[in-house]
Amino acid sequence: MNEIDNRVIVVIPTYNERKTLPGLLGYLFDTVAECDVLVVDDASPDGTGEWASEYAQRQSRLHVLHRPAKSGLASAYIDGFRWCLDRGYTHLVEMDADGSHRVTDLRAMIDRACQLDGPDLVIGSRWIPGGKTQGWAPHRIALSKLGNLYIRLMLNLKVADATAGFRVYRADFVRRMPLDDIQSAGYGFQVEMTRMVASLNGKIVEVPIVFLERRAGDSKMSGAIIIEELVHVTRWGIERVLRR
Repeated sequence: MNEIDNRVIVVIPTYNERKTLPGLLGYLFDTVAECDVLVVDDASPDGTGEWASEYAQRQSRLHVLHRPAKSGLASAYIDGFRWCLDRGYTHLVEMDADGSHRVTDLRAMIDRACQLDGPDLVIGSRWIPGGKTQGWAPHRIALSKLGNLYIRLMLNLKVADATAGFRVYRADFVRRMPLDDIQSAGYGFQVEMTRMVASLNGKIVEVPIVFLERRAGDSKMSGAIIIEELVHVTRWGIERVLRR
């Protein structure tokens, strides 16, 4: 990777991630020397945002964006992306704070994103050869694979893991995306962004990753979030068929 030409920032939304964020940031800063980090904290009751701001006083590569309340994953990333675009970064990374995304996989994803063919989106994929999960029950694996199959069929996306939340965007491409049109509030945001990149003829590549079970805290996935994603995908698929 050419550190002169590329400026990479990792956007990490947080809500009650005090137990896992310190270890993640320490390892990330030690391992991926060219990355900055933006923590987008939604007024975490456990003090995540305050801890991050204190750490940022000692670590110049860390920045913190404080939001007044919990407002959803989609808006956290959109606010974070806009903060980064205003400051001239060339690549924007999405990464979870709960330890499920490995820093070793981030290294490979950044290297792929910065290759000369210039992909617009690099997805860290669980469901291509070499990708896998650790600590997941069989029914959870089946549900994720079936969900991604449904997404591919309904939206005609040539992506194995459209729901993945570990990814790298080329900033110049994100500038072209109508982020104000995003309809999803939760994890459906990942599918919607993938669909939007494809609709703008962006180049999408997948890199295999190992997705780990979260190390601490409670999952923010809920039945309402799954239903939201299902409703959106179904409606987008019907609209695609009607436009033919």
